[in-house]
Amino acid sequence: MSARRERAVRAGHASAERLMDGGHPGHTPVPLPAGVADTWIAFDQAVRDIRRHRHETSYTGDDVVALCHPDGYVREGALRAPDPVLELVAIRCTDWVPAVREQARRVLRAVLDADPAGTVRRLTPLLLRLGRREHGAWAAARLPAALSGESLRAELRESTDLPTRRFAARLSLEGGEFGVRELARLAAVELDPPTARMWADAALAALATGGPDDRAVDLLLGAHIPMVRASGVTALRGAGRAAEAGGYLTDRSGLVRACARWLVRQDGGDPYSRYRELITDPARVTPYAVSGFAECARREDGPLLRALLGHPGGPVRAAAVAGLRLLDADDERLLRSLLDDPSPAVAREVSRGLRATAGPLPADWLTARVAPELPTHTRRAAFHLLRARGGIASLRAAVTLLDVRDPGLRELAEGTVREWNWQGSLQAGWADPAELGALLERSAHLFDIHQLAPLRDRMGLTETARPDRAARPAGPIMGPWENCTNE
Repeated sequence: MSARRERAVRAGHASAERLMDGGHPGHTPVPLPAGVADTWIAFDQAVRDIRRHRHETSYTGDDVVALCHPDGYVREGALRAPDPVLELVAIRCTDWVPAVREQARRVLRAVLDADPAGTVRRLTPLLLRLGRREHGAWAAARLPAALSGESLRAELRESTDLPTRRFAARLSLEGGEFGVRELARLAAVELDPPTARMWADAALAALATGGPDDRAVDLLLGAHIPMVRASGVTALRGAGRAAEAGGYLTDRSGLVRACARWLVRQDGGDPYSRYRELITDPARVTPYAVSGFAECARREDGPLLRALLGHPGGPVRAAAVAGLRLLDADDERLLRSLLDDPSPAVAREVSRGLRATAGPLPADWLTARVAPELPTHTRRAAFHLLRARGGIASLRAAVTLLDVRDPGLRELAEGTVREWNWQGSLQAGWADPAELGALLERSAHLFDIHQLAPLRDRMGLTETARPDRAARPAGPIMGPWENCTNE
């Protein structure tokens, strides 16, 4: 589940809890962001779950809760009330009880007839998700007719809800209302890859049917999404501009570079030779030229890439490391010498190259590179290798990194500690009980009491044996609040 959907589901559950507890009697479980379909679906389910959990069988209360009630008679009655919540009416259109379903559809049909534009703006994200249900096709089928106006479709094409955005784009394409330049423009400005692909494919089809259009090709070539730029490179051939493909051999996207190499070959050129010229000229070499060269080079070209490991530009060195890995021309000795590189990009690529063979790497050598005085990118690269290597050294490093400032590295360390098999480490003899106990106590704040207490018990950390207790000096017995420490 995506983080965005997870937040929406949590909001739906929270709204249901508030309403069932009487927090908002007589009101809808809002404020909610407009069009957050997953929140309403979660709310509908949560109301039933809460009632089931509380063993509530009768109903007296909010009309909104009634629309989600387990009893079909209650749900149908709520649909006959004045101005029922439209989102819940839409959900009831997919109800498993035919009588409830038909009543909800009558209500929704009347609302659509009275205000088609407003209803579509409000319900499209929800109806598209409900359309995947067994009885969801009816409500989703009402959308195309209600979206007959181009201005409304244009509005929904800008929706932040991606299924809505894609649906509106499909309807516009089916209507065939755009020329090739507008299709190319829409592809170029679109930030959602699947939607951009629809516009780009339509633009290419229009170019194939209607003939070359330099403006449309230029729009595709200037797009943000690589797939659209690749479409523009492909379109250069039909526009009689294949000679321009060489300029895209060093595009930041591998897909675009691959299309450019194909077109250069079709035009009688040799992309391999062009790349060699670029990477052997210090004034012209770029990271993407190095990447492109590696994509079409052979293993015997490894020395050309190794020569770039001393380049003053970190991104160029990183691209050379990645290229050597692509050619299977790197080696452990070479990569180990680069783990301390001042460039984060280089350290990242070195770490990736060493992970598959991290087992033989010396634990002490890696642990020394997790020390606090070293740059964050070096510590991150070394920690990734320690995790890949396994063993108690990775746990020791993780505990060391729990207070690191970098949030990404700290989160990785916390995840390592939470997922660690503490009892298995003890049984395997990776560390003595005292050290494992000390590591657990240093990371105790990551666990709640229901997780921590069983861990301590399984590891034999009694109140007297726990490291934090043993370190305390003897003193008088305190009151019952003595153990209320922030452990």
